[in-house]
Amino acid sequence: MLQELAPWFGYLATFFLALGLLISNAIKFRWLNTAGNVSFITYGIVLNAVPVILTNVLLLCINVWFLFRLYRRKELFELLEFKNGGVIIEKFLEFYQQDIAVYFPEFKREQLEDKLNFVVLRDLVIANTFSTKLSDDGTAEVILNYTVAKYRDYKVGRFIFEKEKQFLLSKGVQKIYYTVVANKQHKKFLFKMGFKKEMINGHECMTKNLAD
Repeated sequence: MLQELAPWFGYLATFFLALGLLISNAIKFRWLNTAGNVSFITYGIVLNAVPVILTNVLLLCINVWFLFRLYRRKELFELLEFKNGGVIIEKFLEFYQQDIAVYFPEFKREQLEDKLNFVVLRDLVIANTFSTKLSDDGTAEVILNYTVAKYRDYKVGRFIFEKEKQFLLSKGVQKIYYTVVANKQHKKFLFKMGFKKEMINGHECMTKNLAD
């Protein structure tokens, strides 16, 4: 019975390893490689293919070691406020223009003017650009909250909405909301960050009360 299933373990391992090559996030890449190694080890055990087992046990150990280092690594997060832009911001927005449009299709560069804007640096590299329109009643509509693909592991979001919550509160932000969430993955991210559906001015929005 197991020998009949052996090819499927091989196909599954190939799928995990191939999918890993399409992932830019280091942690997801290592987890997919780990899953591929486990599947190949199972494949090798069923067929008694010792070279396959030994090779993937070695690769499994390497992937586990890198995962251990990734989870133990201490990264430096910094939040830097800016006014209307600058050379670096312009270059960032231009370089990631197409990907930004996937998540914020209505965003235009001019919307940054006279807003609460900041970037999140991750080990001195721009990982996120954030812009919100603050109203007098303490509500703030998110204009842009774009994170570079390789940093989409929720750490940037937790830094903004948890560790730097006091920064937002100090700027007068009591409630933050999105009027449009164009991407399913982005909506999943917002639920992870504690956002909830709420009607605002007759529109369904994703909201988070920072004052709670």
